[in-house]
Amino acid sequence: MHDLDYLEPPSVAEASRIAADLGESARFMAGGTALMLALRQRMLRPSHLVSLSRLAPLRGIEVDAQGALRLGALSLHNEVAASPIVRQHSAMLSDMAARVANPQVRNQGTLGGNLCYADPSTDPPGCLLALDARVVLASHRGVRELPMAEFLVDYFTTAIEPDELLQTIVVPAWVPGSTGRYDRFLRTAAEHRPMVNVAVVARLEGGVCVQARIVIGAAVAVTQRVGAAEDCLLGHAPCLERIDAAANAAMASIAPLDDLRGSGAYRREMVGVQVRRTLAQLFNLTRT
Repeated sequence: MHDLDYLEPPSVAEASRIAADLGESARFMAGGTALMLALRQRMLRPSHLVSLSRLAPLRGIEVDAQGALRLGALSLHNEVAASPIVRQHSAMLSDMAARVANPQVRNQGTLGGNLCYADPSTDPPGCLLALDARVVLASHRGVRELPMAEFLVDYFTTAIEPDELLQTIVVPAWVPGSTGRYDRFLRTAAEHRPMVNVAVVARLEGGVCVQARIVIGAAVAVTQRVGAAEDCLLGHAPCLERIDAAANAAMASIAPLDDLRGSGAYRREMVGVQVRRTLAQLFNLTRT
């Protein structure tokens, strides 16, 4: 790697101003797991690394007065997985965090860094989108909030501005009657990057599905909700016929990635398989 200046600003505003002044010559560093790999492979050649380690507003896990879970962007994946607050608020989120990548990454990588890197073949975006999460973006110009659906823009691309930092991830209070599940498909047990992941949150009233969010990730360039699949469940009692319809709708709704890891046709088929599995397990339905 070439020589780098390493900066540790004491405030969000100062970190933001440094990024505004230096532009593409500066890169924020949270856990650094993805950034260091990009530097070693010479995919990035910044002149300055701006550490976020001293920024207290980016830390902490708590529930606010409205019952929403607030996760500091510097929260490690293992901290999210182990937090009693997270497990009480959303076991689905806790379970997802415990499966991110590998133990080394979970002990070093941050939730905020993961979201900003926007790798499509990762776990947090889909789970958080299904949970209807929002992100709080901060800069020297102020603070703004975006829903996950607007934050995730494209392949390795988010809506964050060059001088903004992801400060907090906000997960709304769990609605009574809701149930959720996050699952993923790996080609081999040794692989850490999912080929497909599926996140579902549904709410039942009187045995009928009145709300559903079905999210597909990893198989597509940007994590996405599949409204056509959700419509197959709404207004119906969960059953295998409705699940099959939702899986078929999900397969038809996506433009799957086609690369060295797997063809588009293969990924599409596995989306159908994984949606069926996830919904069947969520609603405790089995085939005879």
